[in-house]
Amino acid sequence: MSNLLPLHDRQDAGQQLAPLVAAEVSLLRFRYPNAQPLVYALPRGGIPVAAPIAQSLRCPLDVLVAKKVTRPDNPELAIGAVTADGQVMRSRHAGMMETRTSLWRSAVQTAQASARIQQDLFSGGMKPNDPRGAIAILVDDGIATGLTMAAAARALQAKHPAAVIICAPVAPSRVVPFLKHWGDRIVLLAAPRSFLSVSRFYVEFPQVETEEALDILKRHHQTLQESGLR
Repeated sequence: MSNLLPLHDRQDAGQQLAPLVAAEVSLLRFRYPNAQPLVYALPRGGIPVAAPIAQSLRCPLDVLVAKKVTRPDNPELAIGAVTADGQVMRSRHAGMMETRTSLWRSAVQTAQASARIQQDLFSGGMKPNDPRGAIAILVDDGIATGLTMAAAARALQAKHPAAVIICAPVAPSRVVPFLKHWGDRIVLLAAPRSFLSVSRFYVEFPQVETEEALDILKRHHQTLQESGLR
């Protein structure tokens, strides 16, 4: 385990990640001098992690929702992930459903409907920032399978950013090669071989309530407006 872990809470995670992300953005700007950073949080847990990063970069903070696709007969088993706009990532566990495509489609549709509701909730009716030509930074509070993060990265890649940075405090080492297929840079505080759950790397890991997440987004937006950056 890294000497940076365990983390106190999600805000602590974001504060520790912020200088690492800023360094990667600076390096990418040598290649893409006109690219501006945009931070996208995976809700709800990714929002308090992403806020210190966006504050450090003095850039907008948006939300990108990706939901796990689960088997109808086993809701605990993730067989894929889907974003609100329909970008799908399929797990190896989905193989058992390949001959039952109606079940797969139904599972995807259910997850996508949930993602759309959450995307609308956190967008608050505002048009999201266009990542075209930007350095898009995807942030979550931890990565377990990598499915939702990969689906989110795939959704961003479809909109032609200059680069995508995948960022989280922790991810299992076995998932890192998979993530490298979807991100130009991977920023982690630790990638341990032994990985039971994201929560064990935090001292405090309560559920992030919707009102708390919305308040973080609102305060960041107001700060940018007051600074004349939005």
